[in-house]
Amino acid sequence: MKFLFLEPFYGGSHKSFAQGLVYHSNHKIDLFTLPARFWKWRMRGAALHFLKKIPPLKNYNGIIITDLMSLSDFKALCKEKCPPTLVYFHENQLTYPLAPGEHKDYQFGFTDITTALSAEMIVFNSRTHLDAFFSILPDFLNMMPEYRPEWVIEEIRNKTDVLYPGCSFSCKKNNSILQKTVPPLIIWNHRWEFDKNPTDFFSGIDAVLLKGLDFRLSILGENFQNVPKEFIAAKKRYKNRIVQYGYIPSRDEYLRMLGEGSIVVSTAKQENFGISVVEAIRLGCIPVLPHRLAYPEILPEAFHKEFLYVNQSDFIEKLANIISGHTNFDHQRTVLSRAMERFEWKNIIELYDEKLEILAGML
Repeated sequence: MKFLFLEPFYGGSHKSFAQGLVYHSNHKIDLFTLPARFWKWRMRGAALHFLKKIPPLKNYNGIIITDLMSLSDFKALCKEKCPPTLVYFHENQLTYPLAPGEHKDYQFGFTDITTALSAEMIVFNSRTHLDAFFSILPDFLNMMPEYRPEWVIEEIRNKTDVLYPGCSFSCKKNNSILQKTVPPLIIWNHRWEFDKNPTDFFSGIDAVLLKGLDFRLSILGENFQNVPKEFIAAKKRYKNRIVQYGYIPSRDEYLRMLGEGSIVVSTAKQENFGISVVEAIRLGCIPVLPHRLAYPEILPEAFHKEFLYVNQSDFIEKLANIISGHTNFDHQRTVLSRAMERFEWKNIIELYDEKLEILAGML
């Protein structure tokens, strides 16, 4: 079958997901994209752009879009019959945290709602994300002074499911995940933005330094606009410990760096899945993650107490314990690496292809 994939924010997890689906699917998927910047304008205007750039829709059995685009606008303005559409929610604007000094623009939340209503099929990237969306949706609708469309809750829920995004990783350049360098290398591989909470990360690093522990840093991840002040300060403060500062364009080099890592850390305030963390754990990094968001869903429950922290002091304690080397984590490293295999594209692509076949049957 043949599908059209419209991605208005082609970067980070959106890019990783789109590339993986197109490459691994047994179906033919034509991908059209826009650069990963100005997300608010993408939600407002991406539909208008794609309407004039895509081939005739009669060529396709179905359409795939992600959440940073108004599907209702696209369908309303489309001059030909629109094939059935699947919308994949990487994030949503009802639950996404506000940047410091930013005020809530409720129109983006309503765009998510009308996009979901316009879709024939909806997929969230984790159960945590789906539950968060539906837990806040009634309160969001209740902000309306009258004529609240409460019917939309069940309308959306009845066509919603969860499918984890596939991950692509290779251990070829890392013959043994246990061959870690000394001193340990701490990996930060998240977007350089407020919702990934770099303030708490660097504060934790400072606290570990005060304990006299030795380590190195790889500060990875994409930065789409200006470099946040926390990262500028960190480059000066940890300069002799920093192995890599900034995004690595080469996929092979990025995976090689993860393979050298000993620990992967997240202090995120917002994370609906965590592809970067899954990749790092698969390549042998011990995780130190908050006991919130999607992380308890990703990490096997047997490891929650050991590697999920509940507050900043617990974060510092767990991180310091791993860096100190008093405990040998080789067994946990091996078991956790194998546990991440379930997220590999080759192990879940059939679920996506089945969804697409059901979608095409709605034509």
